[in-house]
Amino acid sequence: MTKAIVLYLHVHQPYRVGEYSVFDAGSRHDYFDADYDSRTNNQRILRKVAEKSYLPTNKKLLQLLNTHPEFKLSLSITGTILEQLEAWAPEVLASFQELTQTGRVEIVGETYHHSLAFFYSLAEFDAQVTMHRELVERLFGQTPTAFRNTELSYNNDLAVWADRVGYKAVLAEGWDPILGWRSPNYIYKPSYTDNIKLLMKNYKLSDDIAFRFGDRGWAEWPLTADKFTHWLSETDDATNFNLFMDYETFGEHQWSESGIFDFLQHLPEKWLAGEGHTFMTVSEAADTFEPSDVVDTPYTTTWADTERDLSAWLGNPMQQEAINALYSLQTAVMKLGDLAIIDDWRKLTTSDHFYYMCTKWFSDGDIHAYFSPYETPYQAYITFMNAWHDLRLRLLERGVNL
Repeated sequence: MTKAIVLYLHVHQPYRVGEYSVFDAGSRHDYFDADYDSRTNNQRILRKVAEKSYLPTNKKLLQLLNTHPEFKLSLSITGTILEQLEAWAPEVLASFQELTQTGRVEIVGETYHHSLAFFYSLAEFDAQVTMHRELVERLFGQTPTAFRNTELSYNNDLAVWADRVGYKAVLAEGWDPILGWRSPNYIYKPSYTDNIKLLMKNYKLSDDIAFRFGDRGWAEWPLTADKFTHWLSETDDATNFNLFMDYETFGEHQWSESGIFDFLQHLPEKWLAGEGHTFMTVSEAADTFEPSDVVDTPYTTTWADTERDLSAWLGNPMQQEAINALYSLQTAVMKLGDLAIIDDWRKLTTSDHFYYMCTKWFSDGDIHAYFSPYETPYQAYITFMNAWHDLRLRLLERGVNL
């Protein structure tokens, strides 16, 4: 019996709002610029992550692709980071292109600006998906046939949309309240759809790599490729192991010193040594395996925080006010048609801005603080709203009625 690892990695960096005060509103519009040494300087952050994660990971993956003809993976790359790579790190973009040129690395579709537009404006969501598809076609020569929404946010409505527009696969979190007695290690059919397949993240196995790998207090530390592939081999209830995680897991979230690159180096060799073991892209798995059941997802799930819902971005009044204020300008922004204003507005739709405003405590709060360039969630909110006020002033100055 065939057992496949479906490795899917997500690449993203936002345009963070720099030091932008209430006194800047109305006088300057460069929300996303900051001194190079600042915590919010996007070029500095990109270069740092590129050196620690993107370049060494791409080098390792290319080596594995050249060594193991059965090795394959899928990845998604947001429009916001592709813009930054084109501008500030073309050698990193070239290294991603080199991976896809092997013919065994699939690009998964998503929103260009890593936004939550699906829940606020279907027209804007469609526009951002189209923008992303066109950019992927230009840079990588691929047209995505699988789709993941921002932060793996998913419900029945998203599946219906993805099915209607022709994707063959959609990704979601394998969340226990949704799966019930079922295993994430199979292909499913989403409710109310005709043709599309659903791949659900095995969060326990994925998080062993993404979050627990370097934790010396974890009972399974150290995690070796031998141990990990043994777990998979001993799992009879499976056709596909969906390992979904951030690209930055390798080298940034789990530093090189943790042994994460050695783990990646040996994973294909150890897994492929087993009979019937292989790797598949998301779309290949959808083509290969028939659905084992129908999965109903009446409410939205994500891959974030213990709740696995949208509360990481929309869980407090600051976040709700900020995102509602932003989308309240959409009609006026699009009607005016000023490309610079549209671009700034879309950069502000990136979900990271609202993530930084999260006020959760304990382990979830620690994770939010780790990713945030701001001292507090309140600073993130104030900085964002200062930019929003300037955007609103620019519309008023152009004679737009709000």
